[in-house]
Amino acid sequence: MPSTARGTIGVVTSLGRLIRLGVLELPALPPSAHSPGLAGGAPVGEFVGTEPGETIVAIVAADAAGAGLALGTAAGVVKRVAPDYPQNASDFEVISLKDGDRVVGAVQLASEDQDLVFITSDGQLLRFGASSVRPQGRAAGGMAGIRLAARASVIWFGAVHPADAAAAGDPSASSAGTAEAAGPAGVIETAGQGDAVVVTVAGSAGALPGTMAATVKVTPYLAYPPKGRGTGGVRCHRFLKGEDVLVLAWAGPGPARGATDAGTPVELPPASGRRDGSGERVRQPLAAVGGAALIT
Repeated sequence: MPSTARGTIGVVTSLGRLIRLGVLELPALPPSAHSPGLAGGAPVGEFVGTEPGETIVAIVAADAAGAGLALGTAAGVVKRVAPDYPQNASDFEVISLKDGDRVVGAVQLASEDQDLVFITSDGQLLRFGASSVRPQGRAAGGMAGIRLAARASVIWFGAVHPADAAAAGDPSASSAGTAEAAGPAGVIETAGQGDAVVVTVAGSAGALPGTMAATVKVTPYLAYPPKGRGTGGVRCHRFLKGEDVLVLAWAGPGPARGATDAGTPVELPPASGRRDGSGERVRQPLAAVGGAALIT
């Protein structure tokens, strides 16, 4: 989230709270010619107080900006928050959740042209335009985002910019291997931006964390057609024997990256054109997948 050393950012939690946090309170990573070492960081609990079971799901703007804040929940609810943030409150709710539901993703929208994307535990993906979701006040509970099958839940929610999706269909638009024009000092920019991709990781719901041999699939984003809000989307991963659930997922501009719990890089397979194919085995247990970033 672009900010300054003396600026303020917002932390969104799984319980639907937005907590304002001063950037000056956070530890700074030393400059590096290569990927910065994250050992200089500190547990988020030192800066933000959370309740038992509450987790941090996103960093966003502390005030209403751009096309607003978009939220997605495990039960398939989507919400765009209207720009009525309280000026003096440091902690406030941005969505009214039903019992048992939780926020799984939040994103600061640059414009209404962006796609909102849901990926579910049973291997379904739905993308639709952010403009189809009307903004609501902070006390509202959102609207139907994706229709879920029995016992399925949303494991990832986010947004993909149409420019990233266009790069997947136009090789001349790709900027893979290069960084975007540097923004203000201290701004984190997307780096090596290329074709937008979808990463899905399948495993077994009964396996202990870190013990399963997961399979990973990387697919061009445009392989998935847009569908209407409130529909079930399309299948994005075919399970192999012993697999019954998606354990990780992500969508955004490539190249996609993977890492273990300790932050060790995990090599991901090359992008495949088959949107509902199965994945490939990886040797190391994946704890996170996402896109590259450059600190400028």
